[in-house]
Amino acid sequence: MRVVADIPHPRYKIQVFLYNAKYLVKIELGQFEQVYKIAEADVNGLEDVKRMVTEDLLKNTLDRFLTMRADWESAFKQK
Repeated sequence: MRVVADIPHPRYKIQVFLYNAKYLVKIELGQFEQVYKIAEADVNGLEDVKRMVTEDLLKNTLDRFLTMRADWESAFKQK
């Protein structure tokens, strides 16, 4: 797996990897991360993948990060 792009963002660390004929878009915030897989055949190159990382996607990603944190805090309290 190799990094093919970093997408600058003030809040998230966003990296694009290429592995097994798939692009992987990894979005990190603190201790949490989300990964989206896209077949190379489904896009016309790296620029298409970058265009898919929209503000709408990132807003929804933030909502999931908040849910992930709440789930983790709940699980941690039950240990």
